[in-house]
Amino acid sequence: MPKKAIIAAAAIAVAASGAQAQSERKQLDAAESDPAKLGWMQGTPPPADKQVKFEDGSYFRFPQLRWSFSNWRQFFPTLPLHRGDAPVHAFPRAERDDIDALTFTPLSGDKPMSWKEALGANYTDAIVVLHKGKIVYERYMGVTTAASQHIAFSVTKSYIGTLAASLTAEGKLDPAKLVTDYVPELADSGFAGATVRQVMDMTTGIAFDETYTNADADIIRHARAGRAAPRRADYNGPDGFLAFLPTIGKQGEHGERFTYRTANSDALGWIITRATGIPVREQLEQRFWSKLGMEQDAALVVDAQGTPFAGGGLMVSLRDMARFGEMMRQGGKWNGQQVVPAAAISDITKGGGKAEFAKNGAYPTLPGWSYRNQWWVSHNDHGAYMARGIHGQAIYIDPKAEMVIARFASHPVAGNVAIDPTSIPAYEALGRLLADEKRN
Repeated sequence: MPKKAIIAAAAIAVAASGAQAQSERKQLDAAESDPAKLGWMQGTPPPADKQVKFEDGSYFRFPQLRWSFSNWRQFFPTLPLHRGDAPVHAFPRAERDDIDALTFTPLSGDKPMSWKEALGANYTDAIVVLHKGKIVYERYMGVTTAASQHIAFSVTKSYIGTLAASLTAEGKLDPAKLVTDYVPELADSGFAGATVRQVMDMTTGIAFDETYTNADADIIRHARAGRAAPRRADYNGPDGFLAFLPTIGKQGEHGERFTYRTANSDALGWIITRATGIPVREQLEQRFWSKLGMEQDAALVVDAQGTPFAGGGLMVSLRDMARFGEMMRQGGKWNGQQVVPAAAISDITKGGGKAEFAKNGAYPTLPGWSYRNQWWVSHNDHGAYMARGIHGQAIYIDPKAEMVIARFASHPVAGNVAIDPTSIPAYEALGRLLADEKRN
């Protein structure tokens, strides 16, 4: 079987299994599940059948999640990331009228799909495309607006990873040291014996189940500990994201393979704070939010102890997320200032171990990719790399095309393997268009 067919078959299988977990009935498409049309949380008060709540879990059920992702702060305690007093950086605009009609072939099929059709296929809430620092395309759907602070989920990890890579380049964090050199509280956990580098690249051998559809998976128990998911009435587990980490056991050898585990990101946030003596929130604010001409303050979900959810708690506006991506595309520079050390950008974009990534086998839609400093690196001929979050959140950076894409989505399936077939080829096709390359 051709390689593309194998990738497509695997992607279809993953998507099908995820869709089955959603419901036995026909799944609503993007238009049918539009949260504005369905009337979620409209009225004073909203009718009982149109309310979205944290306590009953409806905030994370489809189609209600199509409303809640753009109103995440309504459900959780947060701390702000202040933008400061710097002038807002207004992106120049140079809208193109040829993007909606751009076609590509999805990984999961042989028939062409247009860029506009892909927006619906991926339940897109908002998307912006920058080319050479100018907005060439921007769309908002459903209840998401330019002012919305949409949940970015695991895109958060790439902000944390960039912070760690910056500290490494500055000599303030040693990736060769053991995790326990910074956080001795993890000496009896599965993190014992792991290096900081292994945490940064998610090659630790910890026992942590990231199955989003399993209510008893470690990722859900971790969220409950941080009060980022509803607790049962008889809950008596750890209280706090960091309190959960010492309970994690060992599974496999450190450094053997890439395995995506959110607990690594929260451990990295802990390590960063111990290495510098400065809370992660303050560092994100000082290094990024106050320097990039952001339009708005952002926010981070925090637990009862005020610890940010480093693995997925960032709420941000679309264009502010694009500003971060554009800074990365420019080699860490912004308005003539080196915001992120060039050595850190180089370390991120070179990627991690392809062999360790391939051993995982869980990402058939990403052949030849790797993971480095909490970023997904394609190693394609454009040198593209990504920040990725469940349900379709993304920053896609294509250095050769001088392109940045920021996207929010509310796909009914959490895992991006279900979303990649109609996303990655679309991004690559747009990169070729903007780079003015002839398509094969």
